[in-house]
Amino acid sequence: MVDEKPLLVMQDIVKQYSGVLAVNHASLSLLPGEVHGLVGGNGAGKSTLIKIMAGVVRPDHGQILLDGARLDLRDGSGAYRHGLSFIHQELNLVPYLSGAENIFLGRPYPKTRFGTIDWQVLNRRADEIMRGLGMRIRVDVPVGRLSRGEQAMISLGRAFVGDARIIVMDEPTAALTDEEIRSLFRVIRALKARGRTVLYVSHRLGEIFEICDRVTVMRDGSVVGSYPIGGLSQSEMIRLMIGRSLGEGMPSARNRSGRVFFRAEALAGGPVQGVSFDLREGEILGLAGLVGAGRSEVLHLLYGSIRPKGGRMWMDDKLFAPRSPAEAIRAGLAMVPEERHRQGLVLNRSVLHNITLPALDRFTRRTCFVNRAAEHVAGQKLAQRVQLKAASLDQRVNQLSGGNQQKVVFARWLHAPPRMLLLDEPTRGVDVAARFEIYRIIRELAATGVGIVLVSSDLPELLSLADRLIVLREGRQLAELPTAGMSQETLLHYCYGEVPRA
Repeated sequence: MVDEKPLLVMQDIVKQYSGVLAVNHASLSLLPGEVHGLVGGNGAGKSTLIKIMAGVVRPDHGQILLDGARLDLRDGSGAYRHGLSFIHQELNLVPYLSGAENIFLGRPYPKTRFGTIDWQVLNRRADEIMRGLGMRIRVDVPVGRLSRGEQAMISLGRAFVGDARIIVMDEPTAALTDEEIRSLFRVIRALKARGRTVLYVSHRLGEIFEICDRVTVMRDGSVVGSYPIGGLSQSEMIRLMIGRSLGEGMPSARNRSGRVFFRAEALAGGPVQGVSFDLREGEILGLAGLVGAGRSEVLHLLYGSIRPKGGRMWMDDKLFAPRSPAEAIRAGLAMVPEERHRQGLVLNRSVLHNITLPALDRFTRRTCFVNRAAEHVAGQKLAQRVQLKAASLDQRVNQLSGGNQQKVVFARWLHAPPRMLLLDEPTRGVDVAARFEIYRIIRELAATGVGIVLVSSDLPELLSLADRLIVLREGRQLAELPTAGMSQETLLHYCYGEVPRA
């Protein structure tokens, strides 16, 4: 039974950056022993509110109360001392440190009687935390050698150091498999049974309805309201989040595809072992499979960021073997990477700089100086085309919401549409409204004849966007399937290596 007396209250919180309100007089209360959802579109203010709760950002106005007493947080260590623990959307792991070192980073390491770090005890404690999450992951190796999903679980493990009363999870399932998500939900339910409070932030509304007791909806920096989860439907929640009905479902119209312009034969490299396919103009080819199946690595082989160990590729019946992404770009390829912060954006530069970066030669003309006026006009047109929401083109891209950052990555390839567009989890961490804008852009590019190779862990997205699927498992190609009429259940069977019975 959830106690009705609030454990933590955020009252009338205000935060602005450069005159732009990120959080506008927002209030939030968390009850003991509840799983409380926090939803809203990209830029709604969720992440800023969490950073204020963590002590990472100071509010301009408002207060935080814990057990009725005012809480003055000046840094993240203060939040930890008061029993608050955070799992942030960005993993922020140190790749050359072990999983155990990352889990306890910022916390006292166990010591031997000689005053040195007791590595055996440290590894054992970290292993116990991961087993408590239902995961068997090597905690004694550098996290840079782990898969993205394993790194996400290491990041989750950080929140379970100590005995936190409130655990805040910001998009915790973004890089997890279905099995890992089930394990996480079991842990959340166990925490709830022990009287712990979980604040759960996700763009995956199905998860909110499955795991949460209440939900707070934010829009444009303000709190729209807090509701019992049983009192809302998914369509009502979307309407509250974006201020209108979405008015459309998942895209379903298929594009007419043209001639085959690209072929890969027995492509191998990294975990990929002998993948073959062709791609038509205007076709969207999906790569399906579980985490670790080699889907992203196929894209990097095409893009020249991984050198192939075997196989051949042809474009327009000519051998194609890019030795770097720069060569691939010159040949007409473009890529929207999975890790937009590390691989897709220059975070401390402006929106304009990020949009025009691959096309600066268009604005130089016979000199080494950039024609700023022409660059600005082009950037403005592309920002409008992707319906980018930013204070100005001079705003730093790290100040944008996740969905708008992703739109910037798409916008940079629209100066001149590429021959082939490689998409790796293009809507990860993107709200429902921005997601459909991205779908529109993808469909428009395909309609102009761009061939698209799409990797997505979102099965409804994959089935609705792709014309055809290649299923991978442990680097090997299992099947080539049409998407028309295929169910999620059937596709999952293939991903797990099981051929469904007719």
